[in-house]
Amino acid sequence: MIRFILSFFGSIFSWIVTAVFFAALTVGAIFWMYSRDLPSHDQLSQYQPKTISRIYNGDGRLIDEFATERRLFVPIDEIPPIVQDAFVSAEDKNFWHHAGYDPVGIAQAVFEAVRTGGHDVRGASTITQQVMKNFLLSSDRSVERKIKELILASRVEHALPKKRILELYLNEIFLGQNSYGVAAASLTYFNKPLSELKPYEAATLASMPKAPSNYHPVRDMQRLKDRRNYVLHEMWQNGYISEATYREERELPVKSVQNGDYAPFRDQMPPRDYFTDEIRRQLSRSFGQDEFFSGGLTVRATVDPEMQAQAGRALQHALEDYDRSRGVWRGTGVTIPADKLKNEADWRAALADVRSDKVPRDVEGWMPAVVLSVGKEDARIGIEGIKEEGNGNWIPAKDVQWARKLNENGKLGPKARVASDLVSVGDVVMVRAMTSDSDGSFIRWTLRQVPQVEGAFMAMDVHTGRVIAMQGGFSYQSTVFNRATQAMRQPGSNFKPFVYAAALDSGFSPETVVVDAPIEVNTPQGLWRPKNASNKYYGPTPMRTGLEQSRNLMTVRIAQEIGMDTIANYAERMGVYNPMKKFLANALGAQETTMFNLVSAYAMFANGGKRVEPTLVDRVQDRYGRTIYRHDQRVCDDCSAQTLPAGEGPRIESNSEQVVDPITAYQMISLMKGVVQRGSGRGVNISVPVAGKTGTTNDAKDVWFTGFTSNIVASCYIGYDNPKGLGAHAFGGTLCVPVFNEFMKEAVKKYGGSEFTVPPGGHWQNFNRFTGEMLPPGASGDYVQAEYLREGQSIAGMGLVVDGGFGMGSNLPLFAPGESDEGGTSVTTSSGKTAILPKQRANFGTISAGGLY
Repeated sequence: MIRFILSFFGSIFSWIVTAVFFAALTVGAIFWMYSRDLPSHDQLSQYQPKTISRIYNGDGRLIDEFATERRLFVPIDEIPPIVQDAFVSAEDKNFWHHAGYDPVGIAQAVFEAVRTGGHDVRGASTITQQVMKNFLLSSDRSVERKIKELILASRVEHALPKKRILELYLNEIFLGQNSYGVAAASLTYFNKPLSELKPYEAATLASMPKAPSNYHPVRDMQRLKDRRNYVLHEMWQNGYISEATYREERELPVKSVQNGDYAPFRDQMPPRDYFTDEIRRQLSRSFGQDEFFSGGLTVRATVDPEMQAQAGRALQHALEDYDRSRGVWRGTGVTIPADKLKNEADWRAALADVRSDKVPRDVEGWMPAVVLSVGKEDARIGIEGIKEEGNGNWIPAKDVQWARKLNENGKLGPKARVASDLVSVGDVVMVRAMTSDSDGSFIRWTLRQVPQVEGAFMAMDVHTGRVIAMQGGFSYQSTVFNRATQAMRQPGSNFKPFVYAAALDSGFSPETVVVDAPIEVNTPQGLWRPKNASNKYYGPTPMRTGLEQSRNLMTVRIAQEIGMDTIANYAERMGVYNPMKKFLANALGAQETTMFNLVSAYAMFANGGKRVEPTLVDRVQDRYGRTIYRHDQRVCDDCSAQTLPAGEGPRIESNSEQVVDPITAYQMISLMKGVVQRGSGRGVNISVPVAGKTGTTNDAKDVWFTGFTSNIVASCYIGYDNPKGLGAHAFGGTLCVPVFNEFMKEAVKKYGGSEFTVPPGGHWQNFNRFTGEMLPPGASGDYVQAEYLREGQSIAGMGLVVDGGFGMGSNLPLFAPGESDEGGTSVTTSSGKTAILPKQRANFGTISAGGLY
């Protein structure tokens, strides 16, 4: 019997051993089979996560962020223990002890699944396994993936220290709200760095990996609180916090940015604008879009925040003033349903949800509002961010009487008399507080609207190329198209300085006499008759006056005399065009270019003729802090010295290319100072020496002014995106000079300005600026103009009258200086026919493209 029993149990044991052997063999085979084609875990040691690229201004203030995955990588030693403990307690309490997988956890999960009949299936993945899934495997729920996960986890545990594995996990996980990693999530939910998190906040973050969408801090607040308290309990049970801390923290409410308990992190940064978006565009081209959006770049921008704000205000004021002078009310086209206007909470929520290019929130002083009711004369409005006090906020009748409303046929109706003539109940409008200039006291609310006309403004350091301000339109939130860098526009007469510079280097002097008389040119498109803006001709005139008064005919004759090849060479060398087409009309600025190009070219006049490359970025560093781009390549050997000789500063050596002869550059400065003193730019009113040039194209489709001091160059243009005339009184001097003045009056307070440096190698000579006649050194009077000349330049120009080879005198009439052609004048053309010079503005028949004034 005993032998039988022993035999029976021996057989059972043999079967068990055999079964275990074959089971082990099967499991081993399965693991061997799946382990053959696994990805290498070695790449984890070179892990470079997608991280945020951040842009800082010159003061070190964060002004913008760009990312596909909003992540800030933080080394494990800089992640506070309370954060590490919270995640270990929530996700893998045996993390510090297991070998990559947790047999106890797996057994408990299997038991729980069997006990509940499959209704309660919980994961048993360790943090190491989750790292494998996130980095090396897919997220599909399959036995195959689980097996691979276990194999890789055990391998990684032997290859990497625990702290490194936890570092990978805490920086990679998705925690909702487009936040990846604990550092970004801490800012997203609490607007705090990790070092300031309390235990209950760390536990809140540790609640998210399970399913971020199911634990929203507003929609699912109670569920999140329950999960948070579970994590706090585990932290206590695991010995990371005391029982007293657990009981205290579990009673605290769930606080978050999303619930309005903290200000959003984004509120600490200014609204995104044209400047940082242009940095994004340029660096994406230079480094690649993937690297910019995920490479964790640190960008130091050249922007001056005060000047950027001033540029925005100056351009916005000009565009709005022009738009209001048209007297047309367009509104926003957005309405809020009447049923949402019954109580304040509803209309405020509806107004906050309004997103429209006609409802920008980045224009200083402007606020969205909704018309709540319309009275006999006035309209009551509810304003975003403004409390309702007394009898509410109102738009009075006198505020609408400047405008007329477009009817359904697109025609203008009568001028508004009362508020209801422009607005209706439910209309979303933009408003601004009108205040007293004397004491800033509130007067009334006034209606605003986004102008149809657009423009751009840009300011730059003439020596370094550092762009200190750039406004690419009225409002970035209305249109992201950057007209300073992306808009190709005709510069018109803003291009003339490059024609005159080429002439000065071709033997002309500032007082060389050029004929101002009619011209006819046969072109494939027909007969071209360029004319001056005044439709007048002034006879032989010194070149200085030609630029000051922006004479088109003189410019065309100069271009014909020196050749368009010469002008094109100058324009291309200075970066205005690439390439420049050599049509004669292009001497008047008919070919399109960008403000970005024009500003840098003007800077080369201001700085003595040296090449300067405009830049929006001082420096770019990679995620490790290594400098991978620096704009300023000048050498400063003295900067590393501990002391310098008394009275001496550091010497900075520049190897900038000399693009324009220094004397030619100074002569152009002198000529353009005359433009603002006596010519088309005489509205410029700055406290330091300034030079510049206006530009107005055909039918005033574009108006320009580009000017500079000894330190700063700035440019403005205004025009419709789909070019059309701005009206009879639109010129660079009337629309853009005020923008330049408003900006530069503040800029010179900060950047100063002095007399322009006179280069060596020349001499001074007096001339009669009306006739070009050379005068003796002691001559005085308003007619005397001192010119700085190269050796031989005055002699070369003496007695020279330039006509460009065009007929004059005998075959075309020469008007006496100042003679008017009003009423029409009969002339004989080069073909012998009679024509009448028109008294109206120049049109296609008189000048097909280019600059007028």
